[in-house]
Amino acid sequence: MSDFPVRVLHAANHLGLGGTEKVMQLFVANLDRSRFIPAVYSRSDGPRAKQIRELGVDTFIGSDLLDVLLKFKPHIVHVHRAGWPEPELLTPMKRARTPVVVETNVFGRFDPSPSASIIDATLFVSRFCLDRFAAGHHAPARTPRYRFLYNPVDTDLFESQARTDRDFSIPAAGRISRADPGKWSGLALEFLPHVVRDIPDFRYHIIGCIPKARKYLEDNGFTDNVVLYDPVETDAEICAFMDRVSVLAHANDTGESFGLVIAEAMACGLPVVTHPSDGLKDNAQLELVEDGVTGLVAANAEEYANALKFLFSHPEEARRMGAAGREKARRLYRMQTVTRQLETVYLELLESKGIA
Repeated sequence: MSDFPVRVLHAANHLGLGGTEKVMQLFVANLDRSRFIPAVYSRSDGPRAKQIRELGVDTFIGSDLLDVLLKFKPHIVHVHRAGWPEPELLTPMKRARTPVVVETNVFGRFDPSPSASIIDATLFVSRFCLDRFAAGHHAPARTPRYRFLYNPVDTDLFESQARTDRDFSIPAAGRISRADPGKWSGLALEFLPHVVRDIPDFRYHIIGCIPKARKYLEDNGFTDNVVLYDPVETDAEICAFMDRVSVLAHANDTGESFGLVIAEAMACGLPVVTHPSDGLKDNAQLELVEDGVTGLVAANAEEYANALKFLFSHPEEARRMGAAGREKARRLYRMQTVTRQLETVYLELLESKGIA
């Protein structure tokens, strides 16, 4: 392409600490600056804005999107969204005649709105989401229009900072999520009586506890078994939290369209215990956690407790699963590798428009 470097505007609704915004930040951080000039647009501010600017990336916060498009003149706009109709986000791109529009469709939603016709490529965050979308909407899977691209993870950092002397026999499990009821499952608490009965000194480390969970812990006498933490903002803080536990205990009734915390735990060398979701809910957690390979899958509270007790009593098996998870994360989710794959998508689309 004669007009290198390519200007790429990444757009999201806000810049909070959620996984969607983190993925966007990792992409703009790792784009090849000799070929791409990234910038970020968001309608509202958040803690990631400062982190993104520290990377030397311009941010446009709260501005009129059309004005930003006319000023920055991106060759590509990459939208990070849930997937449902958002004409207020997409229509300005049509008015500005943006050459290429890419979306990361976080939850695998279908957008039938006229404004969505401007999208040149939809990237789902897991094979599961792509296949479910293709089956549910009779769309061809794995075409230039619909593809999957795993979320990027800073696996190098997690591998380098995670402890190498971890004692997997220590009965300590960790859980990380936003303090949002939608991120919880009853299973995240119901396994406790089964574990504490047999392992009284079990410790459950939690980031993102919700009031309902606090009440359960208090009402059932488990407060001595639980350690609660404030939210964290950086991968180094996440890694330090992971160093305190022997296994990641994942439980979320809605499931995962990818499972960023799961992938990060795998990069730290932790086995993961998770569960399947019902019906057509997100189930990509089972794409990351292969039962008996990178962790264990449990269908109910008793199975979940037994999975944890098995790992604590078989530390070499836990270590083996953790090592397999680390290798899988390095191979599939390493942020540098995934960003190179994204750059290939960008260049293919520009070439298809006669721009490259």
